Amino acid sequence: MSRSRYRIFEQEYPYFLTDTVVAWLPVFSYPAYVEIVLESWRFLQRERGINIFGYVILENHLHWIAAGPDLSEHIGRFKSFTARRIIDELEKRGFITLREELRYFKQRHKSDQKHQLWQEGSHPQQIQNDEMMLQKLEYIHNNPLRRGYVDEPTHWRYSSARNYAGKEGLIEIVTDWS
Repeated sequence: MSRSRYRIFEQEYPYFLTDTVVAWLPVFSYPAYVEIVLESWRFLQRERGINIFGYVILENHLHWIAAGPDLSEHIGRFKSFTARRIIDELEKRGFITLREELRYFKQRHKSDQKHQLWQEGSHPQQIQNDEMMLQKLEYIHNNPLRRGYVDEPTHWRYSSARNYAGKEGLIEIVTDWS
């Protein structure tokens, strides 16, 4: 039984997803860890048939819209893979304090691991129509703007706003979803 009330039931729909670092720690302030996420998304696109329609990565969480076969399973693998790679990289680079915080904030029931990067769940919300897709994309792209990080959504490097503005983004996304 899942610990979350959010589930993916209908595979043909895209889902709005949110993944948050435990205790909102600013792991993605370091570009190397953002690149691990981007590499993992590229793999999901290329090897697992996952379509990504939009994304934003902020210092302590990310939002993305995705669809594809076995999406729920692939989200779990994405989170497991990125957590392992990021924690290994933190150790390699000597980021002792951040690693200790990931150990301190680990859920008690996670007895099979020493650290926890991601909070549980991705809170999938099914996107049922074009209006909802536009609303979620606007939310994603304006997230850095609302936080005061940039003056224009396309100025945020780690976002699909550039793709939707006809510019080259960091990963390919599906912009023709209607």
